[in-house]
Amino acid sequence: MSTEAEPIAQTHPFQAEVAELLRLMVHSVYSETDVFLRELISNGSDACDKLRYEAIAKPELLADGAPLAIRIRPDAAAGTLTISDNGIGMDRQELIDNLGTVARSGTRAFISRLTEAKDGAGLIGQFGVGFYSAFMVADRITVTSRRAGAAEAFVWTSSGGAGFELAPASAEQAARVARGTEIVLHLKDDAKRYLEPHQIEGVVHAYSDHIQFPIELIAKDGEKDAAPRQINAASALWQRPKSEVKPEDYKQAYRTLAAAFDEPAMTLHYRAEGRQSYAVLLFAPSTAPFDLFDPARKGRIKLYVRRVYITDDAELLPAYLRFMRGVVDSEDLPLNISREMLQNNPQVTQMRKALTGRVIGELETLAEKDAAAFGKLWQAFGKVLKEGIYEDRERRDALLALARFTTTAGETRTLAQYVADLKTNQTEIYYLVGDSIERVKSNPKLEAARARGIEVLLLTDQVDAFWTALPLDFGGKPLKSLSQGEVDFGLVPLADQDSSKPAEPVSGAVDHAAIIAAVKAALGERVSDVRASQRLTDSASCLVAGGHGPDRELERLLGRQSRGAGPKPILELNMRHSLIKALSQAKTDARDGDVADLAALLFDQAQILDGEVPDDPAAFTSRLNRLVVRGFPASP
Repeated sequence: MSTEAEPIAQTHPFQAEVAELLRLMVHSVYSETDVFLRELISNGSDACDKLRYEAIAKPELLADGAPLAIRIRPDAAAGTLTISDNGIGMDRQELIDNLGTVARSGTRAFISRLTEAKDGAGLIGQFGVGFYSAFMVADRITVTSRRAGAAEAFVWTSSGGAGFELAPASAEQAARVARGTEIVLHLKDDAKRYLEPHQIEGVVHAYSDHIQFPIELIAKDGEKDAAPRQINAASALWQRPKSEVKPEDYKQAYRTLAAAFDEPAMTLHYRAEGRQSYAVLLFAPSTAPFDLFDPARKGRIKLYVRRVYITDDAELLPAYLRFMRGVVDSEDLPLNISREMLQNNPQVTQMRKALTGRVIGELETLAEKDAAAFGKLWQAFGKVLKEGIYEDRERRDALLALARFTTTAGETRTLAQYVADLKTNQTEIYYLVGDSIERVKSNPKLEAARARGIEVLLLTDQVDAFWTALPLDFGGKPLKSLSQGEVDFGLVPLADQDSSKPAEPVSGAVDHAAIIAAVKAALGERVSDVRASQRLTDSASCLVAGGHGPDRELERLLGRQSRGAGPKPILELNMRHSLIKALSQAKTDARDGDVADLAALLFDQAQILDGEVPDDPAAFTSRLNRLVVRGFPASP
């Protein structure tokens, strides 16, 4: 009888987000439960990659000489599926940190998105919570792991409830895991199909065929395990000649590398030769990854050196191309290059510049050859690409040419199309920035342009307020905001007017200077100036920014951050409007109260049309009521 003491298990609670995530996994039904096997294989591959990387500095970690591999062993009699690897492994604290918490920003937003999704399988891989997907098919999971070079192994066990147990491995468990990780899934009754070898092979071929390490299947042969049989290609697709790769191979490689379920919208596969030699396999997704707007703006391009994984944090592409996925495999970088050294390595800097140029060139080719496909890509990633207009001076012109815009003439218009359709005497490209397409379309600043048939870019992405702040031009035509500085369309004929005939004189004209002075005096510090407008034809007033400094929309965004301490706007008045004529009459009649009320109303109206709330809503309401009552006196 053995006298060895049984290892004592300690119970640990899950992080709150993990507990909620597991609840969703256990009680929700997803159409793509295959994701669990793809994710566990991917985790095993990462563990093997990390061991190869650490073994560069510590060769003794691979002293046993056993080839790195991932093994899958179904056991129909026990109802278990085991996925194991001989990679880096985890110590006790790493098991707690990696399997008990989700240390990522935006976790709550992810769980909310997962709750709303009809099928959350695509979100799982995008967010990096792949291990927990195993609870879709298993009601209990046991993880045995030994860190490479460590004497002790540990066992993590959970049934997907509020917590997990952690204990030192028994002698038998420790003997099975000399290094790496063994995951035993006790499958639910409705997931027993994953014990069938053909089912396992089908999932591996579909999602993990291009994992670099052998994936071996160990099936039962009677009472004994059969010899391990490799079921994946285990080839670095990016190292193969492009002529030998089929479209289906690219699709499978993309899904493996990007942990995605969609199809790539663009594929870039080539080998760079010359001063540097490296293989490139990059993909543009067709749908936006979940973390696209994560504040860190990190890319997801994996850097390999002679097929040894180094990092996915090498920033091989600028932040505005962070949606790209794939691999760059260098033949020249030293294997022991650290992540810190990557930031200042001249070879990496040169590679980064070449890769960026190549991706932009490929986007240009796609836009030229398949406008519909590029249009979908722009719809998914246009907001991010426009960050490059602001950040990348060298490629600014190329990115402007790629950009697609909604305009007053229609959707997905290019600047080249805009310039080709310029009106007679039009010398500038006009745009208007706002927070929604509906609000921008109804903005009174469009009125004069609309009356002359002048096309205007309607910009509603938050980034638009920043890149348009730069002095830009396209085809020799400067970009001009309709909410900044002076705008004069006088040389452009009205759309329904014969340019050979002079414009009819305006009847009932008011004294511009007197009205402007009166309004300016009434508004005081609320405005920096008041002037007659060339923008308006129907509305009474609008707010614009000065000719120097930020655009009106950027002023508003900056004003929110500085709590209104930014520059004061300019109020423009439509001197033909009946409200201005009423104000002129009130001034003539020396009705100072009416002049003050009308001036404030003109300002408040302009704020509302810009999407703002009047500075003093109560005063606005009282003022409006007074003016309405004066216009509709009560019956005697």
